[in-house]
Amino acid sequence: MYRRSAAAAVLLTAALTLTACSSGGDDSGVKAKPPASSAAPDPADTPATPAAADPAADAKPTGPVLPDAKLTPKTGSFTEQEKKYLSGRVPEKMDPAAVLQTGQEACQRVARTAKRDKDAATGAVITGEIPGAKDAITYLCPDQKPVLAAAEKGFAEGPRKSPAAGSYRALTQAVNCTWDAKGKDGSVLASGPEAPLKAGDKITATIPAGTAEFNSSGCYAWIPA
Repeated sequence: MYRRSAAAAVLLTAALTLTACSSGGDDSGVKAKPPASSAAPDPADTPATPAAADPAADAKPTGPVLPDAKLTPKTGSFTEQEKKYLSGRVPEKMDPAAVLQTGQEACQRVARTAKRDKDAATGAVITGEIPGAKDAITYLCPDQKPVLAAAEKGFAEGPRKSPAAGSYRALTQAVNCTWDAKGKDGSVLASGPEAPLKAGDKITATIPAGTAEFNSSGCYAWIPA
């Protein structure tokens, strides 16, 4: 893995808004709290910063970037997939290897978390708590594409407009998870849980056809059941 200096890391963070990337040597995986069913140590011991939950972290720089022809490391060479990942992603005067490292770190965090609990990894990609995970998986660690495929079918907790009708499963077993589905007139079409939750309960929600807004709290993220 290519190494970057502390100064390059600071500049890269500002340029790409990837402020919540794990630093090299961090073996804690995702910082978000995993599903309660996970047998792994809780990675929430080090709380994520608010920026870590920003899915926009996958966005490329808006300022001038290095042309593809100049995407070369100081030593060695990049693979074709690494070049594809770096294309349009490296700000001018930035070391491409430093940018590549952020993607490699995202891959490592996804892999570590998925090894312990696939639901936790899926939820972390959905919520953006592993910044840049989508592009990193696509180009740098395609072996994690099953996690990405599951994440692309889900959504994070909070208000969701015009959700697809169907049954969904929460990627947590927190007993404070609640949800409701409302129609266009604001009437509640369905809500849950129907009974108080106990530790370890599987949480599901059925979104009726015609739901204008689905709201949930304490549920982390949802995927089709």
